[in-house]
Amino acid sequence: MDTEEVVLGGGCFWCTEAVFNMLKGIVSVEPGYSGGKIANPTYEQVSAGNTGHIEVIKMVYHPDRLAFEEILQVFFETHDPTTPNRQGNDVGPQYHSAIFYTTERQKEKTEHYMKIIAGRFNKPIVTTLAPLKNFYLAEDYHQKYYENHKDAGYCQVIIDPKVEKVQQKFKSLLK
Repeated sequence: MDTEEVVLGGGCFWCTEAVFNMLKGIVSVEPGYSGGKIANPTYEQVSAGNTGHIEVIKMVYHPDRLAFEEILQVFFETHDPTTPNRQGNDVGPQYHSAIFYTTERQKEKTEHYMKIIAGRFNKPIVTTLAPLKNFYLAEDYHQKYYENHKDAGYCQVIIDPKVEKVQQKFKSLLK
């Protein structure tokens, strides 16, 4: 069974990882950094906002079990693609909305999908669409953060509502 990968930045990578780990057809979801100008950035460097990197997840999936259009639906429903450099209380360039594609088909499908949904929002979609050039794995303590810290305040207040939204709205896509 063939797999594809895509890198998504939808705000805090803890949230994005938690949401996409719930979906069928997912092989792996890894938080990391992409889109910036320095190699092997640390969380502290990215958080300072000077690297150009975005908090992202690299997702490997089976396109015959989870269509790319379904990934786009979940992605655009679980963050605000109209607010540059911010998701809720998380503010800074590292929280910009972005899709780093690995195939031309992903690029074309994303462009088409963004045109279709543009009318749903009061403001223009600011999601960056670019080819994947680099991905740097985040530090170990960021991996499976939600899974390992469900009792933490951030997880209960910020991540739980996103997880619940996906559970309700995308039942057919859940593992």
